[in-house]
Amino acid sequence: MYIGIPNPNILVPLEKMTIQPAGKTAFQVLYNPESYRQSRAVQYAQAMGIGTNVPISQFSGGSLEILQFRLFFDSMSAGSEVGGTLLDKAAFTGNSLLPSMAKQIDVRTYTQKVYGLMEIVPAKHAPPLLTLKWSSLQFTGHLVSCQQTFVRFNERGMPLRAWLDCVFQEFIAPTKVNLPRPLESPDTTKYRTVHQGDSLWALSAKEYGQPEEWRAIADANGLANPRLLRSGERLVLPALKKK
Repeated sequence: MYIGIPNPNILVPLEKMTIQPAGKTAFQVLYNPESYRQSRAVQYAQAMGIGTNVPISQFSGGSLEILQFRLFFDSMSAGSEVGGTLLDKAAFTGNSLLPSMAKQIDVRTYTQKVYGLMEIVPAKHAPPLLTLKWSSLQFTGHLVSCQQTFVRFNERGMPLRAWLDCVFQEFIAPTKVNLPRPLESPDTTKYRTVHQGDSLWALSAKEYGQPEEWRAIADANGLANPRLLRSGERLVLPALKKK
């Protein structure tokens, strides 16, 4: 019989990561991930400037945050070690005492709770929105990729242990703050390629919101006749001075 300092996890249980699918009951993962990775990226477009040796770099947009981690599942574990309900813990405790051939818990019962988060909810016609909570980690998004790897089986071929590699993508609800806005403003110099049917009046209306500013484009490009535009020609759209 072991006598000594008790496992602190018994006195103060570890906080388990919780996954809350929208409109459904939240559940705990069996084991917390050993680590997780958060990433984000931004894109810059390159546009060739007239009379320059190098392209002009312009910010074109950002991306949503990506959260990645690996989850461990083991149906042979003792109940006190895993997350879940009291019934789950009792089932794991009983199952851990059985010989390998008699194990009753198929680990897919628990991996499917996560793997199934990519299935479409009929009422929404899309997979559920998820909220992940684990101490200071608070993340709202969708499961966009999940790879299951089963690594141990009993004598009857039933999976007993697995790893799940999960990738989640952030979801941000549309608001007036983050609705799509013009990527460029009238006080920024831009470059556009002429397409068939284009006119200086139309370009001015589209880029500046004022068709009468066509003369600024004509002057910047040395166009004596604004009606003579050639398809494929690259135009400078100068920055407009604030009035």
